[in-house]
This record gives sequence, structure tokens and C-alpha cells, in this order.
Amino acid sequence: MKRVAIIALGLMSLAPASSAFEIRSSIVDSVQLTVEGPAIQSTRIGSQYTVSGSNITATDLGGLTAGSTTAPALRTTGDYEVTNDGQAFSFSEYDLVGDVAVTSQTSLSSGGRVDTPNLYGSSVTSSGGTAGSLAGTLSATGVPTVTAGGAGTTVIGQRTTELSVFN
Repeated sequence: MKRVAIIALGLMSLAPASSAFEIRSSIVDSVQLTVEGPAIQSTRIGSQYTVSGSNITATDLGGLTAGSTTAPALRTTGDYEVTNDGQAFSFSEYDLVGDVAVTSQTSLSSGGRVDTPNLYGSSVTSSGGTAGSLAGTLSATGVPTVTAGGAGTTVIGQRTTELSVFN
């Protein structure tokens, strides 16, 4: 029995030692600076004409003329009469003159903005940012410093330290 124990101990001493721990360290420093560009979203509105009523007769129906690439549609007048005098009537007329097509957009100014954009009837515009005093630095202390810029800018400073034992 002693021989088996001695052989087992001898074999165990030949086996490589296993590590019961792992140490892992990770440090991430970053600064992100962003200046937004200009944006224009513009939707062209078409022309519309509607007329409705009761106890009304149209002698000459109104409407819109066809527009062109350089001129909008024009409204034409109609001629309407009450059909039965002395009786109740209702009448409604609506027109919307749509946008003329824009074939070119104003180029960007030196500041990175569209100074005089061509806009349609439904538009959303965002001015471009200006860097101004936008800045960010990393230091040996690990604390990033950031300085806000002008409108349309974003600055993010980040430090992550991670230590993992027995991972």
C-alpha cells in the first residue's frame, strides 16, 4: 500500500501546477468630438382644389390651371347659383396652390451651413454646428477634460478602469 501511495505522489509531482487565479487589467481612455452638419428636409406640396355643396348648381366649375417648372398653378373662378330659391343651401370651396419645383440648392457657406436654403411648403431645417472652443484632452491622471463648443456640437470624455481577479 505504501508503494502505491509513493507512486501516486511521484506521478502528482510530475503533473504541471495549475493556477487557481487570473488577473486581468483593462484601462480605456477616450474623448469624442462631434460637429453636426447642416440638414434640410423639404417636402413639396401639390396643388388642390375642392368644391362641395347642396342645393347649388355650377354654371362654370372653378379649378386650377396647370403649373409649370417656373410658375405655380393659378386659381380659376367658378360660377355657382342656388338651385331652389328660398331653400337652405350649403357651399364650400377650397384651393391650395402648390410649390414650384426647385431645381438647384444653395451651396454651403464657408461656415458649413446652408445660408439661404430653397424650401417647400413643409420643411425642417437644422443648422450646422460650429466648433468654436470645442476641445477634449486626455491626461496622465486619467481624467479627460472637455470644453463645450458652439451650437450643434457634442463632446464626450470617458475613462474606464477594470480589474478582474478569478475571472
